[in-house]
Amino acid sequence: MTVAVLGAGAGGLSAIVELSLAGHDVALWNRNPETLVSHCPAGEIHYRGVLGEGSVSPAMVTTDLEKALNAAEVVVICLPSLVHGQLFADLANLRCTTPVILNPGHTGGALHLRRVFTQSGAALPPVSEFSTLTYVARVDPQGRVNTTNRARQVRAACLPGGNRALEWGRQLFPGVSEVSDVLASSLSNVNLVLHPPGAILGAAWVEATSGDFTFYVQGMTPGVGRVMQALDSERLAVAKAFGHVLPPLLQEMAAIGTVDSAAATEGALVTAIRGGTANSSISAPNSFNHRYYQEDLAFGLLPFVALARLARVPVPVASALLQLGGTAVGGQILTNGLDSERLGLDDLDLQSLLASVRN
Repeated sequence: MTVAVLGAGAGGLSAIVELSLAGHDVALWNRNPETLVSHCPAGEIHYRGVLGEGSVSPAMVTTDLEKALNAAEVVVICLPSLVHGQLFADLANLRCTTPVILNPGHTGGALHLRRVFTQSGAALPPVSEFSTLTYVARVDPQGRVNTTNRARQVRAACLPGGNRALEWGRQLFPGVSEVSDVLASSLSNVNLVLHPPGAILGAAWVEATSGDFTFYVQGMTPGVGRVMQALDSERLAVAKAFGHVLPPLLQEMAAIGTVDSAAATEGALVTAIRGGTANSSISAPNSFNHRYYQEDLAFGLLPFVALARLARVPVPVASALLQLGGTAVGGQILTNGLDSERLGLDDLDLQSLLASVRN
């Protein structure tokens, strides 16, 4: 089968490596040709880490989205939610009917895609979303992708009519665990809880050192952990209002495989996160332009607060982090984020939203 992977960052490259090693033909698309040149030189992706070490050659490398779609039986989007809006509009304009897997959907990715297609007057393709990216990975200065973890489990759901996309997700990515709707998968996004407390409480340290500390070890202090636990309690309360009983953050990360298992068993959040080998060497953001601010505030906390408001669940910690983070970062970060309108929530109440996401 031919899979179109959209995105040549660390997540997309890791997906191509895994899919290629599994025997699939892969078409790689990226909007920026310079990224393709640096990350896929001479049509090859060089990799190391938990997927092994070596190189793979995609069947196609292109900046032509229509060409990539025409070659594919299924589309896997591995891109930051910052660029989802433009890509979703392009897919709608091309009248994409190929099943789409959002790996990951972040918070509200499937709802966002549906809203864009609806506004464009395009029929919605089969759509599924993953709760988190299936990899922890970074691209080194030489363009080689270093994949330090392959998630053992991710939550996944589809929009109504999207069962083909969900089935493709199960086939292509072992460890997919189906949940009943995309509200459950969106609210299982660990980065929603994992990144904002440390990023915002450590903002002065980020600015003073340009991120010269390890985010998940040195930046994971008891105070950050307490804020994280409070934020996680709000996430679980919002999920419950939608009829979902979700695992707490520590249990979810243990299932993924990014925390120290012994500390996780004891319920020691800070110790477990600090002891996770997959994230241990990852540096803190080097500025407020980093995705822990630009993405996890405007496309993580902002849609979460919008969902909480619709569910009529108070989320004071999330709201405070959003306000403080937006103020510290400045600019149009929240204005351009994934708000209630972009999620398609403005004309919905709780029951109509639930009806719109359930088969």
